Amino acid sequence: MLTKLWKVDKNVDNLITYPQIRQAATLLMENHVVALPTETVYGLGGNAESDDAVAKIFAAKGRPSDNPLIIHIANQAQLANIVREIPEMANQLMEAFWPGPLTLIFNKQDGKLSEKATAGLSTVAVRMPDHPVALALIEASGLPIAAPSANLSGRPSPTTAGHVYDDLDGRIAGIVDGGPTGVGVESTVVDCTGDVPVILRPGGITKEQLEAVVGEVSTDPALADPEQAPKSPGMKYRHYSPNAPLYLVDGEVEDIQQLVDEKRAEGLKVGVMTTEENRERYQADVIYPCGRRAQLESVAEALYDTLRAFNESNVDIIYGEIFPETGVGVAVMNRLTKASGYPIIRK
Repeated sequence: MLTKLWKVDKNVDNLITYPQIRQAATLLMENHVVALPTETVYGLGGNAESDDAVAKIFAAKGRPSDNPLIIHIANQAQLANIVREIPEMANQLMEAFWPGPLTLIFNKQDGKLSEKATAGLSTVAVRMPDHPVALALIEASGLPIAAPSANLSGRPSPTTAGHVYDDLDGRIAGIVDGGPTGVGVESTVVDCTGDVPVILRPGGITKEQLEAVVGEVSTDPALADPEQAPKSPGMKYRHYSPNAPLYLVDGEVEDIQQLVDEKRAEGLKVGVMTTEENRERYQADVIYPCGRRAQLESVAEALYDTLRAFNESNVDIIYGEIFPETGVGVAVMNRLTKASGYPIIRK
């Protein structure tokens, strides 16, 4: 399959009229799959009403079919067409954070979406992305767009069109290049079908921000206890992993350096994922800073790009620092522990 690539300046006016947007929208309407930029990561978009289009998304990613997809919309009319009701808590959260990196789970209307998109569940996850290119493309297609991250399943999520091309060239119909994304980690997922909103996946909107709007917000216990089955099916799979094994270390720089020295003495090529504050304190074969520890938002923004950079370095093993689980640090550590897949080394 020939993968088309369109460059689109997100800052221009009347994006919906641009030929690149119209061409990509036409492919979506023909049930092809097109990657598009959002403010979090690049998404792999397809017509959420079509079994055929959704099947192409799963096939391109190599994604398990019991992993439901987030539906992306451009306006409130699209939401009303696919959900059964909109609870007051959801209205408050949408008013505060849409468009933006927040996905809300509703009870769905039957017969409106492909059952493959919702993995046969009675609920649907919906968000309105805060990216002019994404909004223009969704509006031009006139469709609700199912869009997981535009990467091969298990790989670090893509924050540039180049990342998408590396993973999916020849597997999808097109890529709309709208430049680098902003937030860096995926949206926060909140279940609004009960009496109290429940965070099923931490992301770009923090628990503190949610509570400032609606009061009490709970968290899926499975986020803290890997022995429990998560309510969000996609959370049970390993994600975001670089090619080399990644070990997270809860310790000082000296503790990590000792581990690095031991592996280098065995003849291994060792990488360290650190921050700008500590990058000069290590001696290793490859050292990549991931933002600034004093600004966790910068860590979130650089996370996937840093994990992908290690793939280019051909290291044998990676040691990574951990981060405080406050604010967006909760999302950062959620992604890092899934990228690692190993218990944190405590020093």
